[in-house]
Amino acid sequence: MSDVIFEMAEKMEKSVDSFKNELSKIRTGRASISLLDGIHVDAYGSSLPINQVGTLTIPESRMIAIQPWDVQMVPAIEKAILKSDIGLTPMSDGKVIRLNIPQLTEERRRDLVKQVKKIAEEFRVAVRNVRREAIDILKKQKKDKEISEDDLFKLQEEAQSETDTYIKQIDEATASKEKEVMEV
Repeated sequence: MSDVIFEMAEKMEKSVDSFKNELSKIRTGRASISLLDGIHVDAYGSSLPINQVGTLTIPESRMIAIQPWDVQMVPAIEKAILKSDIGLTPMSDGKVIRLNIPQLTEERRRDLVKQVKKIAEEFRVAVRNVRREAIDILKKQKKDKEISEDDLFKLQEEAQSETDTYIKQIDEATASKEKEVMEV
C-alpha cells in the first residue's frame, strides 16, 4: 500500500472515530454518561471536566447521578449543567445531583434521527474529501513521473475501496443510532 493511501486511510479512520464520538452525544431517552462529555465545571480556579469533580453513575435506566467529591462543588456542577446544551435540569439534595432523562416524544425522536443523518452526511463528505485529496496527490505524482499510469489506476481503485469501507462504517453506525433513538 502506498504512503498516500496509508495516510488517507488514517485520516478516514479519524473521521469515523470523530463521527462515533458525535453520535455518543445525542440523547436517546436512555441514561448515558457520555451525555455529560464536554461539560466543564469551574472548580478550584480552573475549568475541569465534570468527571474529574465527582463520581458519575447510572442508578436507573433514565437517571444519571453525580456525587461530587467535595460537597461544596454541588452549586458549581449544577451551574455547569444548566449552562450546557444538553437540555437537562439538575436536581440536588445537597450531596448528590440527579439528572432525570425524560421520555422522548415521537416528534423529538424524528428530529434526532434527522440530526443523526445530517451529521452522518457531513462525515461522509469529509471521508470523500480525504479520498479526493489523496487522488490529487497521486495524479501529481503521475504527472511528475513518480508513478506510472497503471500504478495510478491501481492506487485510485485502492483509494475507492478504502473509502467504501469507511463510508460503510459510517452507515452502520448511523443505522444503529437511528434504531437506538427510535426504540421506546
